[in-house]
Amino acid sequence: MIESSDFRSKKIMLNHGGGRMPALGFGTLIPDAATTLRATREALEAGYRHFDCAERYRNEREVGEALQTGLPAAGVAREDIFMTTKLWNSNHRPERVQPAFEASLERLGLDYLDLYLIHTPFAFQPGDEQDPRDDNGQVIYDQGVTLLDTWRAMEALVDQGRCRAIGLSDIGLDDLQPLYESARIKPAAVQVEAHPYLPETELLEFCKEKDIVFLAFAPLGHGIRPGPLEDPVIAQIAARTGKTTAQVLLAWAIQRGGALLTTPKTADRARENFDIAALPADAFDEINRIETRQRFNEVVKTGSPGFIPRRAQ
Repeated sequence: MIESSDFRSKKIMLNHGGGRMPALGFGTLIPDAATTLRATREALEAGYRHFDCAERYRNEREVGEALQTGLPAAGVAREDIFMTTKLWNSNHRPERVQPAFEASLERLGLDYLDLYLIHTPFAFQPGDEQDPRDDNGQVIYDQGVTLLDTWRAMEALVDQGRCRAIGLSDIGLDDLQPLYESARIKPAAVQVEAHPYLPETELLEFCKEKDIVFLAFAPLGHGIRPGPLEDPVIAQIAARTGKTTAQVLLAWAIQRGGALLTTPKTADRARENFDIAALPADAFDEINRIETRQRFNEVVKTGSPGFIPRRAQ
């Protein structure tokens, strides 16, 4: 049931930690520092109150700087924003989890996190190198730690109080179910690629059943063309409703019962992507009947995300 047709203020209660995640989130996978600073400030000015970061993106410090100057200027308190970041694959060993968490807090300039995610279920060779590779260029995985080992260390962060909630990213249902069953603190959110070409319906239903926030990244198909933004069904609905194709895709993502992340890099695009309201029921159903299937990011198979340049830290 949709509580309101205006999604700009919609928030979703987490199953632990007492936090409420704004359904419209700003993702900070941005390749350069100057754009990160500007786009983060513009997202805040457009109304975004949910910011998703990652150690892996190598720009937590710039996001933190943008918010430290932007929050007072906008008259917004820290308590009014929802901050997420992620533990990278080379820090899955339990003894590395807390230092990685503290380092992210320091870079972001925060005293606590609203949500901390395991970036992928894959453990890489522990160390400071984010992309450990052998002589043949193949990723070096860490077979000496399990996902549950890492999750136990994440639970300890919640116990200490500076991490309000924990969850996972880039995980499939086959890996999520056993972890959920074994977890003392159940995942609060699961962040995965999802759009009409990759609806992840089974995972979405599991998350709804278990009171886990289903958080879609790449809801516009990473902007890749051809892709959902140019789909004829989406284009027809946009024309009919007076919305852009991006607004139609974002509305669909929230209307399914989840939250989303988008990464507008201009002020105009930030305002467009934030101005989201419910679609008519017939339009929503039309999108659900799209049969094209395509994944744009293969991170779920390797743990090494696409769209991020490979380089040493």
